[in-house]
Amino acid sequence: MSSDKMSVDLAKPYLAGHYEPVADETTARELTVHGAIPPELEGRYFRNGHNPKPGVTPSHWFKGTGMIHGVRLSGGRAEWYRNRWVRTPYLDGVPFTGTNPEVSAAGTNIIHHGGRYLALQEANLPWEVTAELETVGPYDFGGKLTTAMTAHPKEDPVTGELFFFGYSPFPPYLTFYVASPTGEITRAEVIDGAGPSLMHDFAITADHVIWLDLPVVFDMAEHSGIPYRWSDTYQPRIGVMPRSGPAEVTWFEVEPGALLHVSNAYTDQRGRVVVEGPRYDRSAWESSWKWWIGAPGHGVTPEAGSVHHRWILDPATGRATEEPLDALVTEFPTINETVLGRPSRYSYAVAFPGAGLDRFAVVKYDTSTGERHLHSFTPDQMPGEAVFVPAEDGVAEDDGYLLTITSDLRANASQLLILDASDLRGGPIATVELPRRVPAGIHGNWLPDHH
Repeated sequence: MSSDKMSVDLAKPYLAGHYEPVADETTARELTVHGAIPPELEGRYFRNGHNPKPGVTPSHWFKGTGMIHGVRLSGGRAEWYRNRWVRTPYLDGVPFTGTNPEVSAAGTNIIHHGGRYLALQEANLPWEVTAELETVGPYDFGGKLTTAMTAHPKEDPVTGELFFFGYSPFPPYLTFYVASPTGEITRAEVIDGAGPSLMHDFAITADHVIWLDLPVVFDMAEHSGIPYRWSDTYQPRIGVMPRSGPAEVTWFEVEPGALLHVSNAYTDQRGRVVVEGPRYDRSAWESSWKWWIGAPGHGVTPEAGSVHHRWILDPATGRATEEPLDALVTEFPTINETVLGRPSRYSYAVAFPGAGLDRFAVVKYDTSTGERHLHSFTPDQMPGEAVFVPAEDGVAEDDGYLLTITSDLRANASQLLILDASDLRGGPIATVELPRRVPAGIHGNWLPDHH
């Protein structure tokens, strides 16, 4: 079952249920709205995800071709919905071999920076699309991007710079980049000391770059098409590097664990670097991997135990301490990105069934009090990543909105929900009815007109 060309196998969990792909592209205008869309929401909500064409079964969830779903909000109206495949050569059956960086699934994330909308997949070059989701082509920052690009770049909320990296299973393992607010690469540097680990995400603080060199590493024995496996012999480390000056990394040894997505990182009042996000132990990682490849024994959801976790890296002692913050199974963490890299109080995530939950929810964590609040869904509904949008006149960190697209299997429908981020216990502020069920996806962003 390793071929990428065969009839769709709905026994594969990433092609069934909430994840079943849609077969075409469509556009709908003047969508039905329940409640009132805040008039300050002027822009586009874009959400990327893996959606192979009919007749194609990828050997791994991450290898499905990218499809972006978009909703345009303006003047309190939902002007349009549209979905479009990112039209890379991979969509037309050209295999990714690692020798042509333009061949990309482009199915993990979509950002806006320097006037460009970029669809991202970490093993390849970005692909530029228009504001209406039509494909423009591969983008290499004027020839200055000479490696792949992470799907999780970080835009500093103060400087407007874009920080990102490319990683590889072969030396050089890690290359660091900085782009100006206008999209010009101003720094490109190989980072010595990194290893062949699966570095899906990273973090920044106001003064540091945080590298995750954790024990899921390159392994040619893995035949799913994503050649990485958990290693019991690889020493997991988190690296702290100054944002300016020489690229010298201080590595902190940590307990074995994997981290796909960082919630936030910052320096506390004692000068320690704090990193938070949903952590996998070996059992959780391997159970999730079975889901991602459709192997026997996989669970009913793609996440099988990643939990909210904190690492504290102390440069005074050279030691790391860590602790779980909650027991809920969570993934796809988000924050108010105006505090990205700075001390923050709140984070949000998708909570999966398990650890006391019998259905999906959006969870809000208050790290100052340890409290959590849930916005729960019906047994047939699944929310996507909840993207935070600051309120126009907001004062508190959680003054704003959460935007999420839900999949409803019973109704065979989807909605864009606008939730009050300051109080998840209430109903949606507004619900936008979408013209079709949108498959559960990966990452998205609110891209305001004034960006």
